Amino acid sequence: MSLKLYNTLTKQKEEFKPLQGNEVRIYTCGPTVYSFAHIGNFRAYVFMDTLRRVLKENGYTLKHVMNITDVGHLESDADEGEDKMEKAARKENKNPYEIAAYYTEIFFRDMGRLHIERPEIIAKATDHISDMLEFVKTLVKNGYAYETSKGIYFDISKLDKYPVLSNRKLDDQIAGARVDVDPEKKNPYDFALWIKAPENHIMKWESPWGLSYPGWHLECSTMGRRFLGEEFDIHTGGVDHIPTHHENEIAQSKGATGKIPAHVWMHCEYLQVDGGKMSKSLGNTYTISQLEEKGISPLAFKLFCFTAHYRNKLNFTFEGAYGAQKALERLYDSYIKNANGVDDVDEDIIKEYEERFLAYINDDMNMPGAMSVVWEIARNAKKSIKFADLLLKFDKVLGLDMKNAENYLLEFKHEESEELPEEIKALVEERKQARAEKNWAKSDEIRDRIISLGYSIKDTKDGIIVKKEN
Repeated sequence: MSLKLYNTLTKQKEEFKPLQGNEVRIYTCGPTVYSFAHIGNFRAYVFMDTLRRVLKENGYTLKHVMNITDVGHLESDADEGEDKMEKAARKENKNPYEIAAYYTEIFFRDMGRLHIERPEIIAKATDHISDMLEFVKTLVKNGYAYETSKGIYFDISKLDKYPVLSNRKLDDQIAGARVDVDPEKKNPYDFALWIKAPENHIMKWESPWGLSYPGWHLECSTMGRRFLGEEFDIHTGGVDHIPTHHENEIAQSKGATGKIPAHVWMHCEYLQVDGGKMSKSLGNTYTISQLEEKGISPLAFKLFCFTAHYRNKLNFTFEGAYGAQKALERLYDSYIKNANGVDDVDEDIIKEYEERFLAYINDDMNMPGAMSVVWEIARNAKKSIKFADLLLKFDKVLGLDMKNAENYLLEFKHEESEELPEEIKALVEERKQARAEKNWAKSDEIRDRIISLGYSIKDTKDGIIVKKEN
């Protein structure tokens, strides 16, 4: 049964065939490590994880690169504003390297909680400055880049077509409506490859153009080429990457090599919250830890992600998340009952379930369809070790850690608040008041103090659970 994947470049589902033998080379846009990754970010990484698992289920070996952006990501896609790393460092009174190390560690910790497989190669931008500098020199030599007082810019007028992924029509947009027009730019949509650093900028390196640092788009083109070659199989990211970041990746690569680097471009849709956009100002950019505090396990969130196709928007609500929590517990209960079951099941039924599951995952990773098969097994009146084995086989794609179902249920179904010291009780009450007043900053501050005193705290729909950590 052939694997079909939707290609943003061609706007259609295509039968997937690797460029070289049985190995699939993949590049994924990783996090900018200036803050905590939120659940919207992690929907894209759950998608990345599922793609990895589906490819391996089809017998492919993987060479997968994910970058860590620890320099060069400015606040605006228009190459304006401050480097996010520098801004976070100033806010937290640390240097950018400390900020990057801390949030990188938290990111991989959360990936582990979600049972997201780590790509074979993790590439930090700051480890590849020399590679990026050589890439810029190549673009200058090939006539695709020019210098201004602010930096080195890519000249999009040199391309035969721009953009190629999105349906943007640049001629229909007023210059400066989305981008601030730099009078030195040849075109308002020319983008920064290399940025000349202000005197007080911390992260900067020697270059032919003075002390400077790379642009955000540059790192992905450079490290993709460095580890995967000029052409590779798949490039993944979120839909937010399509109009600017991935367009500019393609532009740079065409300027340097004449080629579009990836043959298949795949993008995960937005995660909405309560029917709207996630926004820090609205206080709805929840982290994995914040879900745990509310009694929602990371794997329940992963299961929640499977309720919609990756190319469709998914609306997060706490009602839906609590539903996913209960669903995960039911699935684990079913696995345990089947593992201890003695009913006989015809092999033809096992084969039918297996074929249907494979058909769904190979149809552009139709996880809602695949989960419908899983739930049929879970609801089957018969309880058989054959069903348990089949669920474990499916779990190689799902990544829900089903083999540890009993430990999971012990942890999440039987937590109760213990008798607390007066100091902790007072902090809990103070936090309740802050939340009632929608003072989220104060609520978070009190939560952090409770945690620093050696206690965990979770907000569940049934109340607050506070317990002493071991």
